Amino acid sequence: MYHVSRWMFSGLRGLYAGFYPAVLGSTISWCLYFFFYSKAKQRYLKNREELSPGLHLASAAEAGALVCLCTNPIWLVKTRLQLQTPNQIRPYTGFHDALRTIIKEEGWRALYKGLMPSLFLITHGAIQFTAYEEFRKVILSSKAQENENPLATAADLLDSVDYATLGASSKLAATLTTYPFQVVRSRLQQRPSTTGVPRYMDSWHVVKETARFEGLRGFYRGITANVLKNAPAASITFIVYENVLNLLKLSRKEY
Repeated sequence: MYHVSRWMFSGLRGLYAGFYPAVLGSTISWCLYFFFYSKAKQRYLKNREELSPGLHLASAAEAGALVCLCTNPIWLVKTRLQLQTPNQIRPYTGFHDALRTIIKEEGWRALYKGLMPSLFLITHGAIQFTAYEEFRKVILSSKAQENENPLATAADLLDSVDYATLGASSKLAATLTTYPFQVVRSRLQQRPSTTGVPRYMDSWHVVKETARFEGLRGFYRGITANVLKNAPAASITFIVYENVLNLLKLSRKEY
């Protein structure tokens, strides 16, 4: 209903509200995530042959927390642009206008609204990467038993279809587990009314009101659209990530 309403009042452009901060946020988030995640794994791998699931989880959680602190203002602006309607008083005209207006009207601290549920959401990345690594081990083990070459590496055994499957399945596992935190964060990040009074005071207030008026289903509103958007994106991301990683390893061996 919400997206139908946007179509009726704003046309096609309304369905792309928040597109720029979404692309910007995703690009920065993934770049920072892989960087921080790799650095954390390298640190934990010292004096170890391989990482345990717990250390994979710790690496992903550490990376997620750092990314969260860096990108929360971008996601706040994205949420507000997506929720505003044409008949809203003083609507934001775009990403930069939203940033300026939020800082002017609400102060710098407003850019970090929803930070607490966002920090809880680091479990999303942690679960996703841990699931990815564990699913990857299972597939590698299965393919290694079928392969006749005992010296075959992961790059030899896995292909892009495997990476796509691993990316989508790990994303689905993480989404089902952590989606309620996304709902809490989005509702907390809504723009205050014209009187300056926010609809929700804090995360606990969001939880109580949602449970009271909508029940459990309220914490999973929009999950279908979320999965349809993020599962294919995760598949493509991991295909690119793993293949680029394999190319870099190959180029290092040649030199």
